[in-house]
Amino acid sequence: VQLQASGGGLVQPEGSLRLSCSVSGVIFGLKTMAWFRQAPGKQRELVARVTSGGRTGYADFVKGRFTITRDNAKNTVYLQMNSLKPEDTAVYYCNSIPPYDCWGQGTLVTVSS
Repeated sequence: VQLQASGGGLVQPEGSLRLSCSVSGVIFGLKTMAWFRQAPGKQRELVARVTSGGRTGYADFVKGRFTITRDNAKNTVYLQMNSLKPEDTAVYYCNSIPPYDCWGQGTLVTVSS
């Protein structure tokens, strides 16, 4: 299984970023996929999920700001992040639910002025 997240970077508060995660080695279309994040000194937490059928769910702290989507033809899951806050600073990872043991390197999102 390979999970390759990209699209992170430095953004100012209230800015936007779009993360992508390319997935290989699994039957992507059958999996519930999710984005997780881990801030320095904190545990990894679930941010958003999308089922194989496209049903989505979000953590309360990102509802109304983040949108998760998937493209089964491209084996890719996306996270559109709007109205970013400094507390969104973290390394973002994608994985399935339940997650595989391998997490990939993630992509760092830094929200700062």
